[in-house]
Amino acid sequence: MKSADRLPPQLRRSWLFLAGADQQALSDGCRSGADVLVQELETFTPPERRPQAYRICNGVMAEWRAAGITTSIRVNPLEKGGVDDLQAVMKARPEIIQMSLVATPQQVIALDEVVTRLEKEYGIEPGSTELVPNIETTLGLINTMAIAKASPRVTAVLVATEDMVADIGSQRTRAGRELDYVRSRFIVECAAVGVSAIDCPYSYVDNEGAELDMQITRNLGYKAKAIVNAQFVDVVNRTLTPTHAEVVLANKIVKTFDEARVAAGERRIPGAIVDGFLVEVPDYLAARRLLARASQFGIS
Repeated sequence: MKSADRLPPQLRRSWLFLAGADQQALSDGCRSGADVLVQELETFTPPERRPQAYRICNGVMAEWRAAGITTSIRVNPLEKGGVDDLQAVMKARPEIIQMSLVATPQQVIALDEVVTRLEKEYGIEPGSTELVPNIETTLGLINTMAIAKASPRVTAVLVATEDMVADIGSQRTRAGRELDYVRSRFIVECAAVGVSAIDCPYSYVDNEGAELDMQITRNLGYKAKAIVNAQFVDVVNRTLTPTHAEVVLANKIVKTFDEARVAAGERRIPGAIVDGFLVEVPDYLAARRLLARASQFGIS
């Protein structure tokens, strides 16, 4: 897939991570509904299984591309086998390279240099491979803006859970309150430099908890979510896509408020009543943002 034909970064809602050497799981990913599939070569692929992951990589990327899914591979840090990972998998032309445990902008610069060299070596369109650093430590969190700006290839940044919790010294819980500050700071820093922020995965398997966690994701302003359990792809896509009912209400809010503003002329508009609810400027602006998001998905 040419870079110009790819799903835009702002529309990539669900990022499903799959064990890098599990052929069946990788193939099943095509039917998951995820916007992005990730062949994961770090946590989900023990070192002794990486050669198998390398062998099947080309076929996996071809299968995902044929299904119209954005392709990604997550490699290890360069100093921990990442160079070998890249040397093997870049031949398969993934659209996005992710790297785990990114804590400094220098790591991104070094990753860019290796990817640039391999694009040239393998005849890949120069500059076409996107980078998505994975931030998993407190140092990485503090350096989020610098990491996001370290290479023009960076189109998104992902914040992780388990290593982050361990680094903080807190305890992982289903409610996830231990990550409140991390998630809030992370999305603010990504927004400040204009890159997509990918929220951390919900690591448990209960559907009710996943629904609650997704509401937190949306309320914080995230437009993308990492997933480690395929059963949650639907809830991610559903929660991060404006519904028909939301679009209808937003249109009504905008129309009513605009009409009230015209009628008021030079006078200040305290608000407009929609379905018995007093709509004020923040509600109006939120409705405009929702309609803009809906239009990106072709929802009118």
